[in-house]
Amino acid sequence: MKLDIVAKLVQILKDAPDVGAIEIRRGLFGVWSSVRVSRAGHGPNTGEAHVVVAHPAAGGGAASAVGPAMMAAPLAAAAASPLLEIKSPMVGTFYRSPEPGAEAYVKPGSRVAPGQVVCIIEAMKIMNEIESDVAGVVRELCVENGQPVEFGQVLYRVDPHA
Repeated sequence: MKLDIVAKLVQILKDAPDVGAIEIRRGLFGVWSSVRVSRAGHGPNTGEAHVVVAHPAAGGGAASAVGPAMMAAPLAAAAASPLLEIKSPMVGTFYRSPEPGAEAYVKPGSRVAPGQVVCIIEAMKIMNEIESDVAGVVRELCVENGQPVEFGQVLYRVDPHA
């Protein structure tokens, strides 16, 4: 990543008091970069935006397009959302129901309570029941059944005011 891009990201941190951190990762052999913008705060659902930016191995190109306009849009979307997120506590495979053909634990429109099982994540052949840490009504399902998930990936968005 070029120095001018890093300087722009630092300027965003200075100009936006609600931005708590900007994390930059480079993939293997410089093929891609990942930029994560987190809002200031310490709660489990403080909200964050994640942007993957193409970064050609030769340098320049799409990566130089990262700037305040690209970073502000995901951050504004995260800040404007009144929904709380249920995130994956581990890497694994996401399953909506306890077994194939069974009814899903929750679906959009379902009411959840803290401690209620909302899905299963299979990791190393172990089925881990994932519990909600928030109360409210599920508004969005963010992962397809059987899809691999990463640590911290949003699984559901919940409206706590419904």
